[in-house]
Amino acid sequence: MIKVIKYIAVGFLFGVVLTKSEAVSWYRIYEMFQFHSFHMYGIIGTAVVTGIVGLQLIKYKNIKNNKGNPIVIPVKEKGSFRYWIGGLLFGLGWALVGACPGPIFILLGAGFYSLAIVLLGAVAGTFLYGVIKDHLPH
Repeated sequence: MIKVIKYIAVGFLFGVVLTKSEAVSWYRIYEMFQFHSFHMYGIIGTAVVTGIVGLQLIKYKNIKNNKGNPIVIPVKEKGSFRYWIGGLLFGLGWALVGACPGPIFILLGAGFYSLAIVLLGAVAGTFLYGVIKDHLPH
């Protein structure tokens, strides 16, 4: 039970940070897609740099997961067409909805209940992918 509380606390803290940095603001996301503000690009760039540094630390320090097993980072195969298509679909959905999938929960918690429709669409899309994934070029 303590582990669950730790994860909930980290999720709550993450939600507060995203809200205070305005990363969940529809207006900030709109500005980003209109190329009117650097705000969101700065947040995303910071996340990318943090991820790169974190992965390098995991690789070179042989950091283990919470169960003591080594963390294995798979090497991606060559080929970018599917990543371009996936990124295009993800970005289009993000631009149309005004929210990335993670902040949907934060926005619901902040009282934007219309995002429940977006959450249902995200769950339906995930389910649909699970149904047709064997027929897609992977």
